[in-house]
Amino acid sequence: MASKIIRIEVNNAVFSLPYYVARDEGYFTDEGIEVELVRAGSGRDRDLDVPDQPISDPTMVESYGWHRGIEEGEFALYRACEWGQIRRTQDSDKGAKVISKRAAVTTQAIIVAPNSPCNIPPDLKNVTVAVNFHAGSHYIVLGLLGGYLEKAEIKAVHVGGPKQRFDALTVGTVGAAAVMEPWISAAEKLGYKVIAEAYYEGAEVATPALDPDAYAAIDRAIKRAVAKLNEDKLPYLHYLCDEIPKDVYHLQPEDLHLPRLRYNDPRPYTEAEYQYIYDWMVSWDLLQEDSVYDKIVEERTAASL
Repeated sequence: MASKIIRIEVNNAVFSLPYYVARDEGYFTDEGIEVELVRAGSGRDRDLDVPDQPISDPTMVESYGWHRGIEEGEFALYRACEWGQIRRTQDSDKGAKVISKRAAVTTQAIIVAPNSPCNIPPDLKNVTVAVNFHAGSHYIVLGLLGGYLEKAEIKAVHVGGPKQRFDALTVGTVGAAAVMEPWISAAEKLGYKVIAEAYYEGAEVATPALDPDAYAAIDRAIKRAVAKLNEDKLPYLHYLCDEIPKDVYHLQPEDLHLPRLRYNDPRPYTEAEYQYIYDWMVSWDLLQEDSVYDKIVEERTAASL
């Protein structure tokens, strides 16, 4: 195995918590690999990326967004929502491929302000819902509301990251927002209402620079981290709480609803699973019809796990 440093992107802590645990507990070192965790966004300020007005057309927003670093050689591996990873792999110019499901099984909730008249999903008919296009918040809103509303009645609009979506809701730019933890817990503490909530999986994406043996070592370390988290999550929840600015809410680990934080061993991404998501994304015009399993998933790497 190559001895070079493996650079791995970490984005919102709820998605990448096993990577922090593996680093802090020395599991990567135990596997004989040197890992550098790279913060998503290349040091950019998400507050400066907020559009002047919410964007309603997904074609006006590039799929990579906060994760563009993988196309620019900043890191070789990262994780995000399953749907978004498929779309970004389709759009990749660097040969990035989906190589496995991620460890985090995450939830996103559609929230409204405490004084909102909305209480159930049908109330969100033609109500703007802040999302980050081509990311989990975008797809989860389509999936959650698709069982209650016609497609034309679902008004997902692009605002940016979870803080930016929460801010847009707070000032009334939008009528609702989709957020993950720790923003769900912070919002509930502040009296915001959850209208709908759903769990979803994610995927790991890697460039050809990450060979199967290196990823197998990372995978073993992450599985140890998952076991450690499932023994006791509390020592590591400060990573989530630190994402809530103190002027919004002083969130403590005890404020988080632990059943929302689910971590399983990463596993291969099967063709049957892919086909279901592919059909759904194509039906929403969010994926090209030729983006079939063999083009998106790197079977050689996945099969080596």
